Amino acid sequence: MYDLLITGGTVVDGTGGPRRVADVAVTGGRIAAVAPGLAAAGAEAAETIDATGLVVTPGFVDVHTHYDGQATWDELLEPSSAHGVTSVVMGNCGVGFAPVAPGREEWLIQLMEGVEDIPGSALSEGMSWGWESFADYLDVLDTRRWAVDVATQVPHSAVRAYVMGERGARNEPAGPDDIAAMSRLVREGVEAGALGVSTSRTIAHRAMDGEPVPGTFAAEDELFALGRALRDGGGGVFELAPAGTAGLDLVAPRREIDWMSRLSVEVDQPVTFALLQVATAPGLWRELLDECLVAAGAGARLHPQVAGRPFGFLVGLQTTHAFARRPTFRALAHRPVEEVAAALREPATRAAILAEEDVPSEGLFDGLAPLVAAMAGDVCVLGDPPDYEPPPERRLAGMAAAAGTSPVELLYDLLCAGDGRDLFMLPLFNYVDGDHEAIREQLEHPLSVSGLADGGAHCGMICDASLPTTMITHWARDRSRGPRLELEQVVRFQTRDTAELYGLGDRGVLEPGRRADINVIDLDRLDVRTPRLAHDLPAGGRRLLQDADGYVATIVAGEVTRRHGVDTGARPGRLVRGRR
Repeated sequence: MYDLLITGGTVVDGTGGPRRVADVAVTGGRIAAVAPGLAAAGAEAAETIDATGLVVTPGFVDVHTHYDGQATWDELLEPSSAHGVTSVVMGNCGVGFAPVAPGREEWLIQLMEGVEDIPGSALSEGMSWGWESFADYLDVLDTRRWAVDVATQVPHSAVRAYVMGERGARNEPAGPDDIAAMSRLVREGVEAGALGVSTSRTIAHRAMDGEPVPGTFAAEDELFALGRALRDGGGGVFELAPAGTAGLDLVAPRREIDWMSRLSVEVDQPVTFALLQVATAPGLWRELLDECLVAAGAGARLHPQVAGRPFGFLVGLQTTHAFARRPTFRALAHRPVEEVAAALREPATRAAILAEEDVPSEGLFDGLAPLVAAMAGDVCVLGDPPDYEPPPERRLAGMAAAAGTSPVELLYDLLCAGDGRDLFMLPLFNYVDGDHEAIREQLEHPLSVSGLADGGAHCGMICDASLPTTMITHWARDRSRGPRLELEQVVRFQTRDTAELYGLGDRGVLEPGRRADINVIDLDRLDVRTPRLAHDLPAGGRRLLQDADGYVATIVAGEVTRRHGVDTGARPGRLVRGRR
């Protein structure tokens, strides 16, 4: 008698091997058997799921999330849990909430809000704190129960600020005593169960006061000390957002590869870093991947972390748009969005806003409005379900030319059409030629790992937590503007590969003895829906959500957590400590 029996499904087991029809039996939260004909041979179970005509995969392991605060109050951890994700790794990009000196909690909130666009008011109201050290933070998380498993990393910014105070927050150089203290904290955090240590070196990451995050300009002695502490604590992943990631510096990325390679060799640990195609150097990503292969020949383990679709943000009246700093719009912005849209359609209002200059920026994200105006021609109409590789005729440059207007004017009219809730995509990275060929090459590179979904972050700008679903629908089924990938490949990218990177050897593959983290998917019906804005975070904080169709069941540790996309209330998710 098994606890659960999934019968007749097409098993794509996460190894990359060919799909096959088989039954999957589960007992005690682990896979007991994967074989054809178990049910026909008389196997029985407390619950049976008929997967005939459906695809059965391992649960997705998302290694790049920012649920560090949300995990302290929210059991669901959406949007990720709605997209087949059964394990998340947070604490990325050097930001997090431990260690924290008493009285510095709000400073860490402002740092997280600036870097990851998580509403500070939501974090302030939602988090109860109750820890100082990183080990204490893990103990608090250990009392929580979720719909997914949760693992985390030691964030360099929090460690630096804890040890150096304002000197660390203002990125002053660290002395030998500072570095020794930081090393001790990182080692203790890894010993307590962190899966890695993370840092950020891109000047695009800033706190709400505009200061680059602590550690942005850290010297090699500080970085290598963190790596040695990681090794001495038991090992794990060194994760970072490297200098030059956003294309603001075209020399820095090569320097980053050099020190990351030497660090990986010295401490014998993997290093994973964000890699994007940037418009200022469209072929740089390929050069960096080649350098990673050269480094691998010298014993380094570098794993560029790549995204499965363009990286940018969503443009809309409720999010970021080109007219947010125009005086006439600002006078209307406090109204409900339907009223704002109706007011914008008035000819006099339209003429006024289009003729106005922007008022000075009042905040960190307020400065994006002129960027949207300057790049209005690159804005894309997504549709529902959204197409993240739209043809040229769905980019505003082509649409505006055909209509005899300007991209900015067309964007204005699209934003205020209907009830004003429509969202459009402005791709900034991975979209230089308007297609996904660079993304395909990145995904298929032998050293790359699928990531950068940023679940829990960029709440008012993107909803890339739906990437696991897009990976399957776009790359394995729907892509029409270039070669597709095999379903077996795409599943492996976000199950075995991501799990192995972080030492999670107990999951990511459907085989006996592994954790019973499983998705049952109706591949014909699988789709992401258009993003929508909700105000459901604490203190009414806003975030973008994106629903999915086609997940018949998501199973975590043998318990069904979602049926047909609906939460069941089961909370088998636990804190994952240490490398498995």
